[in-house]
Amino acid sequence: MTSTAKYIFVTGGVTSSLGKGIIAASLAKLLQAQGYRVTIQKLDPYINVDPGTLNPYEHGECYVTEDGAETDLDLGHYERFLNVPTSQANNVTTGRIYQSVIQKERRGEFLGKTVQVVPHITDEIKERIQILGNSGDYDIIITEIGGTVGDIESLPYVEAVRQLRWDLGEENGIVIHLTLVPYLAAAGELKTKPTQHSVKTLMESGVQADILVCRTEHDLPSDIRRKLALFCNVREEAVIQSIDASTIYDVPNLMLKEGLDRVVLKKLGLQSDTPDISKWNEFLTRLKNPKTEITIGLIGKYVELQDSYKSILEAFIHAGAANEVKVNVESVHSEYINKDNVDVKLGHLDGILVAPGFGERGIEGKIDAVQYVRENNVPYFGICLGMQMAVIEFSRNVLGLNDADSTEMNPNTTNPVIDLMEDQKTITDKGGTMRLGAWDCDLKLGSIVRDIYKSEHISERHRHRYEFNGDYKEAIEAAGMKATGLNPETGLVEIVEIPTHPWFVGVQYHPEYKSTVANPHPLFVGFVKAALNHKKKTSSARMAQK
Repeated sequence: MTSTAKYIFVTGGVTSSLGKGIIAASLAKLLQAQGYRVTIQKLDPYINVDPGTLNPYEHGECYVTEDGAETDLDLGHYERFLNVPTSQANNVTTGRIYQSVIQKERRGEFLGKTVQVVPHITDEIKERIQILGNSGDYDIIITEIGGTVGDIESLPYVEAVRQLRWDLGEENGIVIHLTLVPYLAAAGELKTKPTQHSVKTLMESGVQADILVCRTEHDLPSDIRRKLALFCNVREEAVIQSIDASTIYDVPNLMLKEGLDRVVLKKLGLQSDTPDISKWNEFLTRLKNPKTEITIGLIGKYVELQDSYKSILEAFIHAGAANEVKVNVESVHSEYINKDNVDVKLGHLDGILVAPGFGERGIEGKIDAVQYVRENNVPYFGICLGMQMAVIEFSRNVLGLNDADSTEMNPNTTNPVIDLMEDQKTITDKGGTMRLGAWDCDLKLGSIVRDIYKSEHISERHRHRYEFNGDYKEAIEAAGMKATGLNPETGLVEIVEIPTHPWFVGVQYHPEYKSTVANPHPLFVGFVKAALNHKKKTSSARMAQK
């Protein structure tokens, strides 16, 4: 099938962490706002098959799509900006590329040919790039190439881009190159040399940048733009300034002001119109003009790296704007919480979220935190492992099962209230073997979650291996913790809550993955509202005491 879609390739130079994902998402938002069907894919040069087995300190959070793909966190930005689900096809790694090519070689599909980087690896990359374009679902595919030009591991991707541009024709495939224009305070000037060298390195691979997006701390004057245009062989209108912003959600407006969408559409031979981003700007207005603020404690074991919980932090931004409240998130390392200091660490917070995670480090601190908020009526939200910690804490301190635990942390516990599913017990491979992707859930009438979702049936994304042990469900419910969300096919418990508590909800899935600017997740919106009410109540109580 011949692709009718147009392709935009986003490359980066000089240094990583320039924000290719946000630029790609912002451009996509502007194109989408003009009526184009747009999607974004990420090509990652590392040899892992996917980020599912990577430590969050290495790569930030692992983002999960509807179809159960474990992907790069940039796909979360794509979904949050576009409000369109991504899939396995939106994230490709070198590991997956080589795995596919080697499997084809083993099946004899190359007819005895010597398998090489060119053409076999580059052909596989080109095929993966065009899967979304060939689907007929999109007008424009934006492909973000991870890493930086000049990296050895990125060379096959740059070569694939060179070939694709030749295959597709100049009007069907363009290259945006994101570079750094640093400001030297001692000299008091912006320096263009890093950008010039980056473009030169790209050209050495046979790829000419069509548009430069220049990350900068200061406005680029016209003489700098002319210089960059001249020495990098692009039009002056194609030198786009990307100045530091107070929030990533400002970037679409900054790119609109710079005319990035207009230049892109002109080069692709497509009609350009004024994007309608009025809804987006309504969100920005609420975000930047909160009526009050609250502080939420995010309790986890990877809190030193904010990207480890990226989707949760963004979901709080969406929910805060929906409630017209600024949500200050205070990271609390679970490893340093104990019964002696829990009041000092958590007593000033308006709500507590216990984050997802794997392994036994920091577990007892999370359990102590759950006990504190349960006994002190502080709004509680447990996600995945956070839900399991709530079940363990309740089983120990209310049911009296002192050794209640998860077999993940204590395989020998006599009360495994959290345990492996039977079909997981024989699995030895770690990657891609958990309960992943969208699963259905039925919500019980009269529950907090049923009222929040305003629906009886929901679908949410999962990423876990251990489950609520149904053998303990009757005893736990009799003691006051209710299972209010169940999977209709397996009967597995998806949600627990305590009806006598002001707001105590634990979910086995990851609601943060589905929160977007256009559709803030209802659980986060409800939790923020509960935390705000808790703050008002405690403030009134303090005033009354005075």
